Order: sequence, then C-alpha cells, then structure tokens
Amino acid sequence: SRFVSHAQARLLKDGKRIDITSFGLSLKDQTDLTKLTFAPERSLDNIRIEDWFKKEFFETNYWRLWSTMFAFQKWSSVAAMRRYMKRFIHLVGGMPRLGGIMRTKYNQYHSVVVPLKRYLQERGVHFDMSTQVVDIDFNLSSDKNTATVIHVISKNGKEDEINLGENDYVFITNGSITESTDNGSWTKAPVLKDKSTSGAWMLWEKLAKKDKTFGNPGIFSDNIDLQKWYSYTVTLKDDTFHDHMEDFSGNLNGTGGLVTMTDSNWLMSIVVARQPHFPNQPSDVKVFWGYALYPDNKGNYVKKKMSECNGEEILEELWYHLKIQGLMKPIVDSGKVNCIPVAMPFIDSLFMPCAKGDRPAVLPKGATNFAFLGQFAEVPKDCVFTVEYSVRCAQTAVYGLFETEKDVLPVYDSILKPEVLIKAMKAISR
Repeated sequence: SRFVSHAQARLLKDGKRIDITSFGLSLKDQTDLTKLTFAPERSLDNIRIEDWFKKEFFETNYWRLWSTMFAFQKWSSVAAMRRYMKRFIHLVGGMPRLGGIMRTKYNQYHSVVVPLKRYLQERGVHFDMSTQVVDIDFNLSSDKNTATVIHVISKNGKEDEINLGENDYVFITNGSITESTDNGSWTKAPVLKDKSTSGAWMLWEKLAKKDKTFGNPGIFSDNIDLQKWYSYTVTLKDDTFHDHMEDFSGNLNGTGGLVTMTDSNWLMSIVVARQPHFPNQPSDVKVFWGYALYPDNKGNYVKKKMSECNGEEILEELWYHLKIQGLMKPIVDSGKVNCIPVAMPFIDSLFMPCAKGDRPAVLPKGATNFAFLGQFAEVPKDCVFTVEYSVRCAQTAVYGLFETEKDVLPVYDSILKPEVLIKAMKAISR
C-alpha cells in the first residue's frame, strides 16, 4: 500500500544505503534504554537525553533512526524520550523501515484540517482568522477560576473586548511549534524570528503571570537556538528526481518515508510522499519535503550554515549527498525546480527538558469555563508531536467541562504485554 511505510533506504552514507539490520547498541546502551523505559517519570524532571546516555550511544544506528524520525536532539527531554519508548515499544523492531507509520492520501492539511473545518462550518462554527487574542482576564479564587474577558485586536489594529457570559467557554492553545515561521525563496534565506513576533507564546506568557497553575512558557520558548530547525519544500516540473529515488531506494513514492544523510553536517533528511501530494497538484508537477536538525553547521559542499542558505544552495548540498549533481544540473538550469526554505524557531520546543507543572493541566484546578489545548498542555502518558496527543487533549477538555457521559480514549499500553517486551528486547540487541 502507498499509505503504509516500508523504508528500504532509511539511512545513507556517501550516497549509499547503510546496513541497519543492527541498531549497533552496546550492552551498556541496551541497559540504559531499559532503565529509562522503566524509570519513574518524576525522577526525570529537567534531565536531557545526553545526561542519561554515554556519548557512544549517539553514534549508533538506533540514535540516528530515533533522532531523525521524531526530531529529538541530544539536549531534548529524556522524560519525553521515555514516553515515546513506553508508548511505541511495540514498534521498536520496525523502526529501521518506519514500520507501523501510516500516512494520509494527501498532505495532512488537506487530508485532516480541511475536512474537519468543513464539517464544523456545516454545523455553524465560525472561524475568524483576522482577529488576534492578546490577553484573557480571569476571576481567580482558592477553589474556583473563571475566564471573564477576552482581549482581541482586529486585522486593522482595533482593540476590543469579548465579555464572557455564563454559557461561554474558552479553549486556549498555549504556545505553538509553528509560530513565527518564515519562508525564504530560491534566492533568499529565511529569517529566524524571535518570540516577540509570536502571538501564541506572548499570550501564554501573559496568562502564566496570572496564576502558577497556568504553566511556565519560558521553559519551552527561551532557547531558540536549541529549539529550531529548518525545513524545505521542493517543487519540480520534471520526473527525473522522483524516478531516481524510486530506482535508488526500492520504494515507490510514498512508501519509503524518511531518507537521512548521516554524513551531512546539517543532518539532512527528505521525505518523498505519494504523488500528487496536493488535491489540485498538476500531473506534471512533483514535490518533496526535507528538513535538517543542525542548521548552524557549515555544509559539506556548500560552505555556509544552512540557516544562511537560499533554496538553490540547499538543493546543491542535497544533490551532493545523493551523488546526483550531474543528473539534476540540467533540470535546475532549465528552471524546472524551486525550493522554499523555512525557518522554524519553535519547532522542537515541545521536547525541551521540563518539570511537572511547566505544562498546565488541560483543566487547571478550579477551572469552570476554560481549558488549555495543544502540545503544551499536559496529557499524562501520551506523546507530544502526535495527532493523538491533540485529540486526547481536546477530549479531556470537552468531557471535563460538559456532561457528555464519555471517557477520554485510553493510551494504548503495549508495554504491559510480555510478548511485546520480549520482541523489543530482541530488537534492541540485534
């Protein structure tokens, strides 16, 4: 199926596929992984992954697969890594081929967001995309907390207030991993913006000052150099690249998932999705996406930081690693290729080391008419950077504020199954 991954070229070095039948973990690495999986989460507050493992661990196939699949860094939260281990331990054996990952027919916006928006609009939901929420007032007491006023600014800069009645409810997205994103172009590098340009983070900072149960946004947003990475989207009016990748990888477009260049100073990865990737994509147009975890390193071929590179330079570096410079030069010279680089200052914010309480509860104690939503509200046991986390977050909010007689869907606890543990232990010892 084109919608289930079975990668055959997951890791590359010197333009060639790496044998990843073994994770390359030493007995010490295996022991540390096992200890982490069963460590109590309360003992892992503010601890980085690099604090838990020896430096040799970060040279293994396991880490290369893990870090690029989920976008973890050495300085990411080891507690978040533990949650992933526990949550997806039944998929560890399939990690080299991205087994168990299912993909939508088109990109996630057109496959998920657009149908959901249409469904809601048909039921009377109004989306106002030109109004910014800049603050919320609360009536706070020892046992009851109520949102009272929403402060907004319209597109033309007009300030206004929305007074909340007894039947009004507020669902707050505190923080965002895509805030302050900037697009570059074929000839221009993107600009790395700071928090002052971010509505979601600035709003959360205001709210957090009102009550300590509203979380600690600075933990997730004050170290942009540790939280950023850069992505790029490539559009081609030519089949050459996609045909080459099918022949080289052994994967039809859409079945391979990530391809990572392990010897890239930027640690570049690409994803060649099923085509068309957009519902209105012309038949003669192909697209693919990529990202890199270390954009402040100088490239192997382009002697610049990725963060300083335009779209053309990023593709020069990619062609070099894939050993297809000669193949792609006439396509580029004919003007059939475009590449849009993107600076994402908060994209890894959700993995920053943190402690209990840094993420507010979805329903803070005493909340009567409001809830926090998204990747920076606390959903016990579940893993951020997943659709399921957002779904459970919304369920927790709605089922908690209203009498629905429904329960939040439980997290699949495969780690409690002996047969799953045995398979996982065999996999990491390969």
